[in-house]
Amino acid sequence: MATLLKVIGENYEFKEGGARSEAIKWDKEAGKTEVVGHRPMVGCSMLVGSVTARSYSDQDWWLTTEVLEILEETEDKVRFRTLNSIYEWLK
Repeated sequence: MATLLKVIGENYEFKEGGARSEAIKWDKEAGKTEVVGHRPMVGCSMLVGSVTARSYSDQDWWLTTEVLEILEETEDKVRFRTLNSIYEWLK
């Protein structure tokens, strides 16, 4: 299961966690998306959450904007920067 945390200074804000962890490549011209991996990758949005609905809330997942840069990467953690934020993805 993956966990996605938003980095806010020295602190973290939990965004989502679950078995669904997808690096999504957007083809804007064709209007299609493709899952190209399960870890953050430059040029892809990262979706983390539940494979099935687990609540009656508006969503059971979190989708980032496109990853611009990988800041740090280990086997169990990837820190990355998007257009809007810095996140940590944990395995």
